[in-house]
Amino acid sequence: MNKPNEAERISNGLSHQELGTQLDLYSFHEIAPGAPFWHPKGMVIFKELEKLIREALDKQDYQEISTPIMVRKDLFEKSGHFQFYKDMMFTIKMENQTFVVKPMNCPESTIVYSSRVRSWRDLPLRFSEIGRLHRKELSGVLNGLFRVRQITMDDAHIYASPDQMLDEINKIIQLIDSFYKIFNFKTSYHLATRPDKAMGDKALWDKAEKALAEALKQNEIKYELQPKEGAFYGPKIEVHVKDSLGRSWQLGTIQVDFNMAESFKLGFMNDRGKKEPPVVIHRAVFGSFERFIGILVENYQGAFPVWISPVQVKILSLTDRNADYAKKIATELKESGVRAEVDDSNETIGKKIRAAELEKLPYILVIGDKEEQVGAVAVRARGKGNLGPMEFEKFKEKILNEIVKKI
Repeated sequence: MNKPNEAERISNGLSHQELGTQLDLYSFHEIAPGAPFWHPKGMVIFKELEKLIREALDKQDYQEISTPIMVRKDLFEKSGHFQFYKDMMFTIKMENQTFVVKPMNCPESTIVYSSRVRSWRDLPLRFSEIGRLHRKELSGVLNGLFRVRQITMDDAHIYASPDQMLDEINKIIQLIDSFYKIFNFKTSYHLATRPDKAMGDKALWDKAEKALAEALKQNEIKYELQPKEGAFYGPKIEVHVKDSLGRSWQLGTIQVDFNMAESFKLGFMNDRGKKEPPVVIHRAVFGSFERFIGILVENYQGAFPVWISPVQVKILSLTDRNADYAKKIATELKESGVRAEVDDSNETIGKKIRAAELEKLPYILVIGDKEEQVGAVAVRARGKGNLGPMEFEKFKEKILNEIVKKI
């Protein structure tokens, strides 16, 4: 088969691996297969997504926790993961004990839940965790940010009473939908049901599947049934998004679990004074930061919206005389919360502009004698070219509005 020429490659878009190198976002090395090295510009995107999810969860009364990355295998034996998921776990033997480098956060969230007596008044209790996980993926399936061994999960575990379950599922669906609309992701929904190898009573599985299907119906979401594709502890809604090559990847998930409460003897005192097991709802919005960012990079081809762009403004000085003014402009932007850089190199202004355009930056400001004298900047916008001179304060107001609106 003939390889595509360069024009075809550009028209089809670059992969997130290529763009990561070109834009200095992250890199991959044989010294750590399946685990990306995040560069400073890539970490800007990572941190902006963390900020976005935390702000949203704060509004919905989530409480953030953090749990150990390595625990004794007893915990995962109790949850059933060691039985059903052992081949995917990294284990370490130390002092005649076996520890697990955690592949998921759920069993550890039960330790926090069990740290005190819970009442019906405490529920729903929403624990969020941005946790670093490790899974023993085979080397043959590793694929950039899409399939990794080291995973950063935006996880949450919601402990609810049975009569709160449907309302909580609806809230998660709406949360995921609102997030994906920010990035113009086109989604497809799937309902994965009880697998052949599963824990617990089938009647509880049927109840959980019915609740997930009802939530999808109430939100008028069409979905595809995936028989026997649920997790071993509960059925799940999967939200899939396509990458730039049209391949479908699972991102967000919502799982209803009646088994974890039984395995860990979790309970709450109901309004009749009797102990009752909670329903545990597992959910992730991004799925994993790695896969989400990989799709984000490919979908935008590195031309990110202003709010998430690693560098939002590049300031180019026309001559050495204008270098101090360019730095003053950069300082004022940074103090206002704008990510700005200065190019005061000895290159011609034409070369500086071309170099900045290759970085796919939202804005380029050119500073010359005329601009410095009147407190202005010459503005170039990505995809729009030269917008002409603008008072600096007006430009600052413009970009700050764009950052806030996330457009």
